[in-house]
Amino acid sequence: MKVIGTHMPAGLGLLAAGTVMVVMSACTAPAAGPAANAESTSASAPASTTAPPSPSASPGTSASVGALVAGFPQKLLPLMPGAKVLSSSFDKASSPATVALVGSVAAKPAAVVAFYTKALEAQGFKAVPGNAVGTVASKDFVRAGNETVNIAVPESAGRSTFTIGANVAPESVK
Repeated sequence: MKVIGTHMPAGLGLLAAGTVMVVMSACTAPAAGPAANAESTSASAPASTTAPPSPSASPGTSASVGALVAGFPQKLLPLMPGAKVLSSSFDKASSPATVALVGSVAAKPAAVVAFYTKALEAQGFKAVPGNAVGTVASKDFVRAGNETVNIAVPESAGRSTFTIGANVAPESVK
């Protein structure tokens, strides 16, 4: 029997698939015309909003657009200096707890990955071999065999949009 590729823990595979979906939705091109310049004027800048949980979401799930959601575990996933939060979510009631952060920063993908590698390794996470998925910078981390973090960082027009997804023990986000 011929084996193609390498085996990936199911959690990492699901996390990677979810990250790709979030990255792809975050990387859509802005519309042309006056709306494309809305970011440069403070009067038209979007306010941060917190979405109500969906009917299928667990009671501890919350999400926010444009800001860190209330209770976001900043010790686990600190915001890179100079980064702007595009969205965040946190489900502390599930096991494993799930945390997601999408941000944008005027830095190279390698600098973003280096920042989060240092932050995660300081918390006992170990980097998994591999640094990219296709042409996108991507790094996976594992702690205690069952806690996982994935970061994916595409770059466009000098800005890196990073997506981080974490599945960790509930006590890791307290």
